Amino acid sequence: MKTVLKKIGGFFKSVGRWFKNHAPTKRRLIQLYAALLTNANLKGFITGQIYTGGSKVMCVPGLNCYSCPGAIGACPLGSLQNALASSGTRAPVYVLGILALFGIILGRTICGFLCPMGLCQDLAYKIKTPKLKKSRATRILSYLKYILLVVLVIAVPLAFVGQERLIPAFCKFICPAGTFGGALSLLFHPDNADMYAMLGPMFTWKFALFCALFVACVFIYRAFCRFFCPLGAIYGFFNKIALLGVKLDKNKCTDCGLCVAHCKMDVKRVGDHECINCGECISVCPTKAIRWKGSQFFVRENETKAPEPSKAPLASMVHPAVAAEGVPAGNALAGRPQAQPVTLVHGESEKVRSPGFRIGPKGTRVFKAIVYTLAALLFAGALFYYNFVAEEPPRITVGTEPGDICSDFTAKIYDNATGELTEERYSLAVSEGKVTVINFWGTWCDPCKAELPYFDRVASEYENVVVVTVHSINGMEEAPAYISDNYPESKMIFIQDEEQGEVKDIFTLLGGTNAYPRTLILDSEGEITFTKTGSLGYERLCAEVENAIAQSEAKEEEAVTQSGLA
Repeated sequence: MKTVLKKIGGFFKSVGRWFKNHAPTKRRLIQLYAALLTNANLKGFITGQIYTGGSKVMCVPGLNCYSCPGAIGACPLGSLQNALASSGTRAPVYVLGILALFGIILGRTICGFLCPMGLCQDLAYKIKTPKLKKSRATRILSYLKYILLVVLVIAVPLAFVGQERLIPAFCKFICPAGTFGGALSLLFHPDNADMYAMLGPMFTWKFALFCALFVACVFIYRAFCRFFCPLGAIYGFFNKIALLGVKLDKNKCTDCGLCVAHCKMDVKRVGDHECINCGECISVCPTKAIRWKGSQFFVRENETKAPEPSKAPLASMVHPAVAAEGVPAGNALAGRPQAQPVTLVHGESEKVRSPGFRIGPKGTRVFKAIVYTLAALLFAGALFYYNFVAEEPPRITVGTEPGDICSDFTAKIYDNATGELTEERYSLAVSEGKVTVINFWGTWCDPCKAELPYFDRVASEYENVVVVTVHSINGMEEAPAYISDNYPESKMIFIQDEEQGEVKDIFTLLGGTNAYPRTLILDSEGEITFTKTGSLGYERLCAEVENAIAQSEAKEEEAVTQSGLA
């Protein structure tokens, strides 16, 4: 019996040791907390819809795609590009101010603790494979993100200010957060199957790039963060002046280089523009020269064992791993005045007194309890609000299926010859008594533009059919030139989508969700006979138009018959 109890006890001890050895660190828990808080709209993953409520006007600190179903805020990098592209003569003060505020308070601590993309990269790197260590080559590559910041985030959007096409270049061509958090998260939902019609070469490129970056992150620590992320580059400018982060006490430092050797980022010194303030260097410093900024206000007086004095000169105290990277001996932290080595006798201790006020053990526990409680309440409140309380702009889908009467709407009409919007407005009353084809399209949508000639042919070939093309609210700057260049004499009626009272837009009013193109066909009485999200071929379009014509004629005959019977 004792043997059995010992075995059971040993089993539970081994399980306890396993959990203790594999328990997540505090930093990992904060990363997970931040990722979940940033994407607190969990119901979005269930419904496959993007949250569009009031908090979407605010930026979150880390790289998190606006189009992610769980996102409760906007991505600061995407907001910056859109603001620059549409700035005109006004500077995007709001976005620049938000980025500066985040940078001054947190710096690249955001990268180390609060960015969901940082968490994903850290988890990918934990996959057991041979790892590529940092070197001069990776240090040189780390400057690529600054080039991307200048070219794709700033120069390209500004180059298109005041022009028809606005391009948030980094989001459009590179950003893996948009590919994974936005596109793939939506495409995986079965209700968004109609979005597959919108996929093209650009998605293929971004998906391939996403896969390549994921594989790179398995072998190279934070490959995207180190080499490609412009947001990290922006926060890096604030790292030295940020209120929160790691700090080096030059008076205690012996230039041993352990901090630089231990760090997986391409840092030259603690707290420089490449440092993500993860704090892992604090535990490896033999002289306790690295600490958190502001920690002196919370650390009580303590005693620290001093290392045994070394008779070797400082030049020989450089860690071998640092010397292997080509950092000059005695200058592992490049360009800093040399500190004197500790000279205490081995076994003695040095009292370290913290300036300012100190919190005792009991006060520290109370302070931590308050912080943890507030964090838990914030997270619980966000989950409850976004999943049970928050109201989004209404998605009215009344009258959007075959057999329903189509909801009415009004919108401004384009002049086909000049491409300019006129004050003349279209409503269903304009095409009353005729079969009406309504097509939602956008100049940014290649499948939409590819099928427009089919609708143009229908408009010219069917005398009693009215074809109405509704241009998307997005990319409307390109519409005038595109219409006047391609359809100056077309019989199609081009109108511009716009808000309809409490409804977001005509596209939403008539059942649109995420994907373009979308087509509805109405009979002569305004009843919907056909709907489709995705591209239409000419033969299928003609068949559905003729079906609507036949249904209209049948209704007219029935009306005549009933009139005669009366």
